[in-house]
Amino acid sequence: MSLRTLVLWRHGETDYNASGRMQGHLDSYLTEVGWNQARFAVPALARFSPDIIVASDLRRATDTATVFSEAMGIPLRIDKRLRETNLGLWQGKTSVEVDDGWPGVRGRWQTDATVTPPGGETRVEVAARAAEVVAELDTGTEETAVLCAHGGLITALTGRLLDLPVANWSQLGGISNCHWTVLARRETSGLSWRLIAYNAGITG
Repeated sequence: MSLRTLVLWRHGETDYNASGRMQGHLDSYLTEVGWNQARFAVPALARFSPDIIVASDLRRATDTATVFSEAMGIPLRIDKRLRETNLGLWQGKTSVEVDDGWPGVRGRWQTDATVTPPGGETRVEVAARAAEVVAELDTGTEETAVLCAHGGLITALTGRLLDLPVANWSQLGGISNCHWTVLARRETSGLSWRLIAYNAGITG
């Protein structure tokens, strides 16, 4: 085991975020605001001195990660296991449209990580595939890694890495665009992760 610090960074604002539509596995584009959010985050994330950045293969995360990778000159790896939750038939719809089509289901999904959107996947499944990426990083030489991914994935992965009961994952708040969560290990705590920061970011 070599990984000591893990920074989970959400992508910048997208056209779908700006219009209030659910993305899931759909590819969307960073807005100009999103590009600027990524640029502004670079100095703050640089203080973690990451050895590598691994990004979801969805464009919004890959583009956000590329801004940091190019500015810092660190390796960028792409991994589709860091994709956002597959929202199935909800993808591309607004919350109002989802609630009209599936009354009450979105509310249950928000509070229960085992609920599956129609044709999609649960957040428990999302956390499991993302945890594989972390486990593989543990076998490498990097001590600090940034994972550039998505809000739902970051929340689910945080709950899993902290060994929180699945029933309590919904108590973790959402992640704002281009904000990040930091987990770290003490030398004396073995493989246990500790939450250092949650939904941190640049404001103003």
